[in-house]
Amino acid sequence: MLASLNMPADKRRLLGHIVDALRDVPNVVAIVLGGSYASGLAKSNSDLDIGLYYRESSPFPIGHVRSAAEKVSIPESVPIVTGLYEWGPWVNGGAWINTPAGKVDFLYRNLDQVQAVIDEGHRGVWRHDYDQQPPFGFRSVVYFGEIEICVPLHDPEGEIGRLKQLVAEYPAALKDRIVQDCLWGAEFSLLFCRQFSDSSDICNAVGCMTRVSQFLIHVLFALNRRYFLSDKSANGLIDTFPIRPNDFTSRLANVLASPGLHSAELNKSIESLNALWLETVNLTAGTYNPRWGSARGKLAL
Repeated sequence: MLASLNMPADKRRLLGHIVDALRDVPNVVAIVLGGSYASGLAKSNSDLDIGLYYRESSPFPIGHVRSAAEKVSIPESVPIVTGLYEWGPWVNGGAWINTPAGKVDFLYRNLDQVQAVIDEGHRGVWRHDYDQQPPFGFRSVVYFGEIEICVPLHDPEGEIGRLKQLVAEYPAALKDRIVQDCLWGAEFSLLFCRQFSDSSDICNAVGCMTRVSQFLIHVLFALNRRYFLSDKSANGLIDTFPIRPNDFTSRLANVLASPGLHSAELNKSIESLNALWLETVNLTAGTYNPRWGSARGKLAL
C-alpha cells in the first residue's frame, strides 16, 4: 500500500514509521491517510494527515499516542498532543508534529460518531458547528468526504472498508437537504445584506456576503454529488464541476475582493451575488422551495 502512494520517498518512509508506531496503540481500530495526499491535491510542502479511529466505548490512551508522536518528531520540537475532544466536537483532537520530512497531523475520529453522521446523512440530516473552526465552521458532510477519500493504512476489522461502501454513492436525501437549506440560507442572507447596505453597515453587509458565498458553494458541491471536504480546496474544485454558473469562482472573487464602502457600491455587490444565487437556483430545475414563503419580492429581483 505505502509503495503505491504518490508522495516523496522521505514522506513515504516517515508514514511507514508512523503506522508502525500507532498500530500498537491500544484501542486504535484503524489508521488512515487523509488530507491532500489522499485527495490527490498535495503540494510539495503539504502536511501528512493521519486519521486515528477508535470506538467511543474504548478510546485509546493519549499517553501512547504521545509516545508515538515523540518517536517521529525532530529532537528540538515537542509535539502538541491533545486529549479527546479537546479541539471541539467534530475535529475532536489530535497532534501537531514537526518531523525531518515535514509537518504531520494526527486527527482523532470516533467511529460511532462517524457512523451516526453517515446514518443521519442517508436520512437527509446534516449538522453545522460554526464555532469549530474558521472561517465557516464544520459541516457534518465532511465525515462523508473523509471516508470517501481516505487511504486505509491499518484496518484489521474492515471498519473503514465498510464505511467506504456506505458513502460510495452520494445520498439523494442529503443532496436534497443541502440544496434546500443552503439556497434558502443564501436567499435569507441576501435580504439582511440589503438592509445592512442601506445603512452603510459594511461589517454586517460583508458578513452576509461571505455567508451567501459559503451557502452557494455547498449547493454546488451537492448538485454535483461531491462531498465537501475543506474551505481551502473548495473554489478550485468548483472550477472543475460540470454543474455551476459560468465563471462562478471569478465572479464571486470580484465581489468579495471589493464589496464596497457605501450603500451604492454595496448594493452593486449584492446584485452580483443575487445573480449568482438566481443562476444556482435555476440549476435545480425548479425543485427549490424556500422555507416559510419567499423573500424574493423584497430582493427586487
